[in-house]
Amino acid sequence: MKLLRFGAAGAEKPGLLDPDGVIRDLSAVIEDFNPDTISDATFTKIAALDPKNLPAVSGNPRIGACVAKPGKFICIGLNYSDHAAEAGMQVPPEPIIFFKATSAVCGPNDDVEIPRGSEKSDWEVELGIVIGKQAKYVTEAEALGHVAGYCVVNDVSERAFQLEHAGQWVKGKSHDTFGPIGPWLVTRDEVADPQNLCLWLELNGERVQNGSTATMVYGVAHLISYLSKFMTLQPGDIITTGTPPGVGMGMTPQRFLKPGDVMQLGVEGLGSQRQKTVQA
Repeated sequence: MKLLRFGAAGAEKPGLLDPDGVIRDLSAVIEDFNPDTISDATFTKIAALDPKNLPAVSGNPRIGACVAKPGKFICIGLNYSDHAAEAGMQVPPEPIIFFKATSAVCGPNDDVEIPRGSEKSDWEVELGIVIGKQAKYVTEAEALGHVAGYCVVNDVSERAFQLEHAGQWVKGKSHDTFGPIGPWLVTRDEVADPQNLCLWLELNGERVQNGSTATMVYGVAHLISYLSKFMTLQPGDIITTGTPPGVGMGMTPQRFLKPGDVMQLGVEGLGSQRQKTVQA
């Protein structure tokens, strides 16, 4: 299933994208897609419904983040060897873990703010994982059973804040709107192999990123198992899994976002996003 949230920011309703591409309103069935409701039981209940019996949503509503109020927004760094090379960094011997503030979460087509004082705001298309069942000390063999589904993430980053200021990467990752997720939460049964998905990003119509999750250093099952050794993963948590090459920091000369730029990006089978950049 392709599940989503639609409506004005802060007042989104849960929805389902039917086979004909029509948004169906699920608000009479479930309150929202959030840490309290994301589960196999919820998805089984929705899957049993006939979409034609659900109200069709008219017009072209805003699409919100596909998960409301995630408890954690966990990121994996340098998880594509060719991206590590363009960044001038070594492939890490273990996954690099950092966090984005959950206040960075926004809809897939919302404007992205360039922070005040920023000169090096950058783009990163990534495969996102949404956790559906608590995971603590899970094995790789068990890991995918703890996934609710997958989504597109743009891990927008301010490189100077991230790398040139003292401290942790979180400062360059957490500005408001630096975490567009969605448009859909695609349930795990519709993603046969998360390690065989194409992903891409275009800047002002120019294809700058073009990769495949097949080239991840650490795959989805490994990441979930690895993370669950250090923290309990809970329903609604988002894990974003790294980006392929083609980011602005890796270009010669380097190239960064400016107000009025348009990013379009997507992951195979998971939909696409479109964001215009604006000055904060």
